[in-house]
Amino acid sequence: MGNIRQETLARAKKILIKVGSAVLTGADGLDLRIIDSLVAEMSELVHQNYSVVLVTSGAVASGKHRLNITGKLKNIPEKQAAAAVGQGSLMRVYSKSFEKNSLYVAQILLTLSDLTDRQRFLNIRNTFSTLLEWNVIPVINENDSVAVDELKFGDNDNLAAMIANIVEADLFINLTSIAGLYDSNPAESKKAKLISLVSEFTDEIEAIATAETSSTGTGGMKSKVLAAKKVTAMGIPCIIAPGKKKNVLTDIIAGKEIGTLFLPMADRLSSKKYWIAFTLHSRGKLTIDDGAKKALLEKGKSLLPSGITDLEGTFAVGDPVSCVDSNGTIIAKGLVNFSSDEIRKIKGLKTAKIEQVLGHKDYDEVIHRDSLAITRQNTKSKN
Repeated sequence: MGNIRQETLARAKKILIKVGSAVLTGADGLDLRIIDSLVAEMSELVHQNYSVVLVTSGAVASGKHRLNITGKLKNIPEKQAAAAVGQGSLMRVYSKSFEKNSLYVAQILLTLSDLTDRQRFLNIRNTFSTLLEWNVIPVINENDSVAVDELKFGDNDNLAAMIANIVEADLFINLTSIAGLYDSNPAESKKAKLISLVSEFTDEIEAIATAETSSTGTGGMKSKVLAAKKVTAMGIPCIIAPGKKKNVLTDIIAGKEIGTLFLPMADRLSSKKYWIAFTLHSRGKLTIDDGAKKALLEKGKSLLPSGITDLEGTFAVGDPVSCVDSNGTIIAKGLVNFSSDEIRKIKGLKTAKIEQVLGHKDYDEVIHRDSLAITRQNTKSKN
């Protein structure tokens, strides 16, 4: 186990670190001692020529404390207002703490629409690249004060998984309030054991992660495991570890057995296919037959109209659409070359019939393999 960790971590030079609200906050708002400690460790990594990107929670919790609000916020406007108040305080704390270590920070606030548009996605990537060249720490959070439901990431675990793709991270460290992934809920069972290594995602691994959240956070262990699944699909190892543990980052990079290490998947997605699979929201669904399923999963082929048996939704050319098998299991997602109206007319037909039915044929494939991301990695995993 030690050798696997050390070999995995030896290749990591660009590190994405996500810190949850439960780590950053205490009874008196932001825990400055914890923040200073983590910042000192991150700064030391930068001084050792690592690149560090930080995804941080804590804006809402900080805002609640500054406004002397106790208990849960009642609605979205209250949460957004608290985030607006707290974000400035959060950045001020990070800025001062990093400056003690001779480093500067850059605030990056994002909504999902910033990443679903391909040109904006690439522009953001270039900005991150420049900041890292300057040894500036990008400090990233969701733009909670303006995001609406359809533009929200859901939680910062999901946001961090998307950022890992943008910055092309070598390692994703997710710091949380517990030691890592257990084989059962440690809050309910004293016999729960920490899982040190996950080499393959299975139904069992996903099932043991609960969706329960802390009073200050939005993502439970389930969201952290799903984030790990996403980044490992791109070939990025992930470690879920206890953020309040002293020297946690230093010890992780040294290869010590802390938290749960998720190894990269063997079949890795390219950056573009990862963007298609995990950033874009499907606008519809194509049901495919067993022959088409085999062609996609085993032969790396494109999706032809002959393999489509049914479809759901209304979508246009270039929209992201999920591909499901006869059991309804999602196996892939891709960008379609035909609209939903056109696919309804040509589904089940041979390619040679497309022009006869539609009056034109710009493509042979409904989804070309270069724009098709396989999301079901093996027969055990589930999406």
